[in-house]
This record gives sequence, structure tokens and C-alpha cells, in this order.
Amino acid sequence: MIKIYKTKVCFILSFLLLLFSCKPGKEQTEKITQNRPALFVPDDLEATLWAESPQVYNPTNIDVDVKGRIWATEAVNYRNFNNADGYLKHPEGDRVMILEDTNGDGVADSSKVFVQDKDLRSPLGIAVLGNKVVVSCSPSVIVYTDENGDDKPDKKEVFLTGFGGLDHDHSLHAGLAGPDGKLYFITGNAGPHNVTGKDGRTIRAGSVYTGGSPYNDKNTPALKSSNGKIYTGGFAFRVNPDGTGLEVMAHNFRNSYEVAVDSYGNLWQSDNDDQVATCRTTWVMEGSNAGYFSATGERTWQADRRPGQSIETAHWHQEDPGVLPVGDIYGSGSPTGIVLNESDALGKQYRGLLLSADAGRNIIFGYLPKLEGAGFPLKNRTNFISSVETDDTNYRWNDIKEDKSKWFRPSDVAIGTDGAIYVADFYDPVVGGHQMNDKKGYGRIYRIAPKNKKLTVPAIDLSNTAGQIQALLNPAINIRNQGFKLLKAQGEKVVPRIKEVLSSENPYERARAVYLLAQLGNPGIKEVETLLQDSDAQIRITALRALRQANPQNVINYAGQLASDKSPAVRREVAIALRGLPLEKTEPILLTLIDGYDGHDRWYLNALGIALEGEAEVFYPTLLKHFNAQEPANWPQSLVNLVWELHPPAAVNALQERARNEKLSTKEREKALVALAFVPTRPAADAVRQLAQNAPNDMVSFAQYWLQFRKTNDWRAYLKNWQSPDNQLPEAHPELLVLRNKVTNSQLNIAQRSGAAMELAKSKVGKLHLVSLAADQKLPDTIQQLVKAPMLREDDRYIKSLISRYFDTSDSVSYSIQKITALPGDLVKGKKLLYGNCLVCHKVGEAGGEIGPVLTNINNKYDKQSLSQAIVQPEAGIAFGSEPYLITLKNGGMLYGLLLSEGPVVTVLDIYGRRYMMESTRVLSKKQLKTSPMPSPKHLQLSEQDVADITAFLLQKDKSL
Repeated sequence: MIKIYKTKVCFILSFLLLLFSCKPGKEQTEKITQNRPALFVPDDLEATLWAESPQVYNPTNIDVDVKGRIWATEAVNYRNFNNADGYLKHPEGDRVMILEDTNGDGVADSSKVFVQDKDLRSPLGIAVLGNKVVVSCSPSVIVYTDENGDDKPDKKEVFLTGFGGLDHDHSLHAGLAGPDGKLYFITGNAGPHNVTGKDGRTIRAGSVYTGGSPYNDKNTPALKSSNGKIYTGGFAFRVNPDGTGLEVMAHNFRNSYEVAVDSYGNLWQSDNDDQVATCRTTWVMEGSNAGYFSATGERTWQADRRPGQSIETAHWHQEDPGVLPVGDIYGSGSPTGIVLNESDALGKQYRGLLLSADAGRNIIFGYLPKLEGAGFPLKNRTNFISSVETDDTNYRWNDIKEDKSKWFRPSDVAIGTDGAIYVADFYDPVVGGHQMNDKKGYGRIYRIAPKNKKLTVPAIDLSNTAGQIQALLNPAINIRNQGFKLLKAQGEKVVPRIKEVLSSENPYERARAVYLLAQLGNPGIKEVETLLQDSDAQIRITALRALRQANPQNVINYAGQLASDKSPAVRREVAIALRGLPLEKTEPILLTLIDGYDGHDRWYLNALGIALEGEAEVFYPTLLKHFNAQEPANWPQSLVNLVWELHPPAAVNALQERARNEKLSTKEREKALVALAFVPTRPAADAVRQLAQNAPNDMVSFAQYWLQFRKTNDWRAYLKNWQSPDNQLPEAHPELLVLRNKVTNSQLNIAQRSGAAMELAKSKVGKLHLVSLAADQKLPDTIQQLVKAPMLREDDRYIKSLISRYFDTSDSVSYSIQKITALPGDLVKGKKLLYGNCLVCHKVGEAGGEIGPVLTNINNKYDKQSLSQAIVQPEAGIAFGSEPYLITLKNGGMLYGLLLSEGPVVTVLDIYGRRYMMESTRVLSKKQLKTSPMPSPKHLQLSEQDVADITAFLLQKDKSL
């Protein structure tokens, strides 16, 4: 188990510049002095500043060669279109650097340029595979070959090209060699991507995403690849070393910076969205849709967000069928490099440690992945390495930090041949090239190793079998590949030597032997076939994966052997192995796998959906017969979930029946309605229309939402004559819109405009119009002062609180946090005050509204001082998703509340908890406010003692007092 106690490692500011083996350029002649942050690491490890500028500038990705040297791609020229004069530039192109600790003292003392190339503009990935250096730099994967070992490229080849995202961080990222010998890459959503392999196989992927770079002004969703499938957004793929066999492993990412592939063949990634607090770390299932955009990339998550959905759920489409479970959502951030440590060099407790860097949060997160059912939920996240003592969970990418400890921007993390952790630090006050502030291009690399134990770079002789096996067992990923290739080239004769590795105490080493044996001819395949019965479920999975590639004609037989395996994870892998195979051959195995589904495991369900992709309609009658299904209301949960996941058109009548059956819970009926909404046929649209007209009350509004939403996409052709009801709109006030236009009309004199403003100030809705103008800075100062008095006479405390933030900035009432914290709290009075003032917006237990964050477990997040401050100063920490909006309608109506969805259908939860849905064509404007919807204690007429009482009650674990 990882100890989470941290040791603070400080670096001496008088660190001397070292001598470099390369000839220094102009920028390398001057020492760069920076305030180096401390790093916090587990107490049995220590961090060392291994290299810094001018040895390397702005490193984006690192890898290791067989000599233990660190190779780094630089992105000095990253988005220079955003940078004014005075910033470091490399006119001859960005560089690939080689750094080395030549004397073994744990610090780099040699730095040289391997290549500088004008085709390298912000390269984001590097893989050193023997004498071939694979660099990822959109639009291409470039391979540089050093044929004579002089650390200079003798040959340059464009290996693959056609990736979108030139000079963009949502583009092509690092490649690495998998345990099967194939190359794995990942790319972000800055498409369109149109990539053709050496055998003519083509991957196409796109979405509606544009921006971030002047070169990313066009994109195209719903593109079909040469295999007929639609891939969306960013995607992970693998390819043979000769450029053939392009294969998408998973898709619909936003911007996964890197994919990690462990020796079992598991894929791991982190995906970001620094606009909202929904970054995640995920185990990636082969064939999966990760859920960032709509399935074809034609809509954003905001457009697809349904009434009542949290941002986290909507952002990754977690309530849509056919979507991969999300893994660990850890909030705001900017995730970057990721790697899984498989060695014991740091200590056995760190074997299997997944390291996931986040540049925004100044952290390398640590996980010890544990199988639960068919997948890895990643529940045990720790702050493994950090430059900050307290994790900033409210990080925003463009918040410039004066605190230099927060300039630590880990761009990548790698494991060296010595087993140490190496961390590349891009170093900047903010994250991303939208707004870089470090003009010197400063960068560095840290090394993390055990205390009181010297890790040394091993000497590996690749000319003999022993050295090749040593390489295969090395901690560094791409060193293992060099051993793999050379051992594979020896063929069957090394089978006995590789079989010995199967006895290793380290299961990751056993897994590497499994993949290699499967590619050593029939003797190796036969050995791997016996491992389908191994006692370790991960080895059984690895054996199946290896045999699928080495002996594909026998996959049905292998799948049949494992279809009843006791491990849900093994059965999940069997389902994945069946995708794309003829249904007439796989049906008996699929039914056995379905018998093993417990009705709850989301990874298992998703795997079954992947196995039946394109076959749902044909398979549906067999599924019903297998369950002996009669009345839909009486279906077992496993069948309910399967029909939801598959949503075949033939199930429309059964789903409609479940949606209207009041014997079922609201949740189950909503689930049936969701499944109907994902059937793109006229009968499905007609079924939902009928539900909107004649269904239980709790289904009518949800059915109307789906009709409004699907009228703009899948059911467009079937709902041309359907009109949404007007009763979901706030009251119309066209006369107020006329007055508003007069206020902003510069052609009118000030008296006319002032008169219109005074008329607006006579009603609550009119006052919201004036607030909207003030928030947009469209209200002249003279008029703003004129209407101040009538505006502040508003009786509604929520509206008055909003008005005061624009029309009365004086602090006539002040609150002392120190005094509040010192006051004793009355729990009974605090509960009464909370229920009387706060539950309109907040929920405690089952009581309250949905406007603000749930307060049930607020005692786990805040202490007395911080909670008191949050109450007194609500603007200081508005949670993502809690920012209020003013929505102006074309009919003159106004809404003040939370924007739950925007796109073809706009959903608003107003400040009183009322929900409104409308077509976007009815909206005139949307204004996100920087204020909190939560009234200050002053507007709630609360005293300092009242705040202390409320705080005391909220800090109680048991709130049923």
C-alpha cells in the first residue's frame, strides 16, 4: 500500500550549471535562474532536479534509450502566434534533445541536439526504438533513423500522416511499443484526421470541435473509415511496425495526452476538459466509445445534456447506451503524461502504480488499479508527486500564479532503465499555449528514486540472448520492445528460455513472456494455450489477447473455453474478442456470457454491447427467447439493461410499455424512454409522441424534452409537424423588450433612454433586463445611478442579492470570519436557519433544491473557518456548474438560474427550482454571470451569530438533529 505521507524535497538555489557536451547555442550561454519549487513525494522516496535549462527547454515528452539516456521533445515554438516579441523561439524548428548522467551521480551532465527540424512545430511525443526515433508532430508521425550510432539522424521518413491539429495540443501525441510488438498512439480531437496506412487501410475521425489554433478552423463529424465505422473526436490506435494494420482501439476522447499500455495489454489514459471540473483517468476497453461528443461527433456534451444531469454525467455521456464507464473523475485540471510502473526498483509497494500527470494541478496522481467485476474503477487516487502542499481542486487553466511552486507543469512521466521515475516540467504560470507567460522557455526534468538506495543504469548487451531477455524485463517500456524484437527474430529456438520467464514472481514479466511466446511459432502458441487455464485472471486475459493476434483463426475455440470463466474480467475480454465475428458462430458463446452478467456491472454490459455491435436487431428475438421474456414490466434487470444498451428497433413497443407502466419506478420508466430516444426510426418517434400525450405525469415532460431534442437530429424527418408546447416558457413580456431596446438605443436622447429604464425598474422581470444590460456593460453610468434606488427596493431577496452586486457595491454590513469562527454554534437554531434560508437551493439528505451543491457531506470538505467564509463570501469559490445565467427570450421573458443544457434544446433551472425547456430558437441571449446565485448573509438578514449557528449544524456528521 502506498504511504501518503509526504517528504518535502527542497533544492539548493545555488545549484551550479554543469558542462554540456553539445555546443551551446545563443540561449545556452546564459544561466537561467528560477525559484525552484519543492516537490512533495512519499516519505520513502526523494526527488532530484536531474536537468534544467539550458540543457532542455519546454519539454513536452520524454523517453529512455538502452544507455539510460533521456530523450526529450521540445516545444519552444508552441503556438508562437500567441506570443509577442521577447519570447524564446527556435527559427530552425523545434528540437529533440538527448540528456545523460555520464558519471552516475544522479544528475544530468551532458545535453546534445539529436535533431532540429522545421517540420517539428511543437512535437508532442517521442519513442526511442533502438536506432529509430519516432516523433509525433501533427500532421505526421516522423521516424528518424540513426544508422551509424553518432546520435544524428541519417534518414527521415514520414511514417503516417493526415492527422489534424497543426501546432495544437489537441493533436497527435506520443507513440509507444506495446507488449505485442505493435506501436500504439493517441490523438486529440483537433481533427479532421484522415490517416492511411501502408496497406491502404484508412482511419477517419472528426467532430464539431474547432479553434485553439488558426490552423484548426475546420472539422468534419460523422466521417466513415475504410472499415465502414464512424470514429469521433480523439482516438487511440495501434499499427504494425511496418505501417500496416491500422486499428482504432477506442475513440471519442477530448484530448487524451498519452496512452499507457501495460504488459497485460491494458490501455490507460487521462482525458481533460479544463473548462469544467470533469477531468478523468480511465482504463480503456478495446472497441469502446469514451463519450465526449455525441456518437457521431455532431454535437457537444452541452448540447446533449439532459434535464437533471450533473455536469460529470453529461460531459462523458454516462447515461447514454454504448458508452465506456468513466473511471475516476477527479475534477478540474490539465492531464498530460501517463505510465504504469511495473518494476520493484522503487519498492514492491509501487509495483503496478499508475502515474498520471496533471500540469494544471501541479501533480502526478498515483493509482494502484484493482479489478472490480469486469473493469477498473480507479478508486484509490493519491497525490503521489506534487509541488504544492495543498491540491488546488478549483484550478483554472488561465489563472496566473504568483506562487512559483505552482509553475511546476509536469508534461510527461516516464520510467527509466534504472527503475527511477523521470518527470518533465514544461514550467509556466499558466497551462497551454493560449496564454504562455514564461518568456525564457524554461524547462526541467526531475528524477524520483528511493532514499538510501542507489539505482544504477544497467549495461544491456543486445547482441546475445541473455541481454535480450534482460531488455525484455527492463522497467523502461521501449527498451522491452528491443528485447522483444530480437528474441522474436530468433524464433522457436528461444521458447525454452522464454518459458523460464513464466516462473517470474513479477506477473508483468510473465505477461511479456506470454505475448512473446505467442509469436514464436507453434511451440510458443501451444504454451500460451495452456495459460488460458492459468490461476491468474490477468494472465488468462493476456493469453487470450496474445492468441487473438497470433492465431486469429482459432478465436472462437479460445472464446468458448473461457465463456464460463469465474472472472467477470475474463468473460468481458471474451466478449471483446467476439466483435466483428459472424453471429451464427458466436451466438452460443454470447448467450453463455449473458448468463454471466449480474445486471449491475457497467463494464461487462458495455463489452456485451461492443460484441453485438451491428447485430442487435437480429439478436433481439434470440435474447427474448433465452430469457423466456413475457411481459416487459416483469423483465429481469439483466434483460432490462441489455435492451437499453442494444436498443434494437424491434424493442420499441416493449420499451414504450415499460415507459408508461406505473408499477415500475420513475427511474426504470425514464430508462426505457432513454432507450427509445436512441432508436433512430419513425416508430420510436411516434412512440415518444404518444407518451408525451398520454403517459404518467412524471414522464410527460421528459418525453417532451426528447421530442424537442430529437426534432433537431435523429428524428428530424419524423417530427416536422410536431410543435413543442408553450406552457414550458416563462411569461411573455414583449413590452419589456421594447423598453430594453430603447435603453440601449444611442440614437435616442438620454431622457428617453432614462425614462425607458425607469419603466423597466417597476417590475421584477424588467429589473432582470436591467441587470442583464449592466452585466454586459451596456448601461450608461448616468442611467445606472438613476435606477439604483428603485432597483434596490426589490422585495425578492434572491433578485435583490443579484441587483446589489451590480447596483450597490458598498459594504454597509461587514462580517468577521475570525469572530464567526470564535462564536459557539447553536445546532438547533442552525438547523432552523438552514431550513428556512438555504434549502430553496441546496439539498441536505432528501430535502431541498438542486440549484447549489449538496450539503449533506459538506463536513468532509470544509472546516469551520472555510465554511464560514464560503457562506459570507459566496463569490469566492463558485463551483463549476453553479455559475448562474440570465437568459433573455425573444418574447421578452427572462430567466435567472442555472443553464442545464444548451444546444437545440435549452434547459434552465431557475433560482426557485422551476425547470424550463425550450427550443434554442426562442432564446435571444445567454449571459453567464460572475456572481454567485447564493444571496449573501446581508440579503438574508443573517447576523454573525446566525452564520456561526448554520456552520455548526453543517459541520455535524449527523444532520438529522
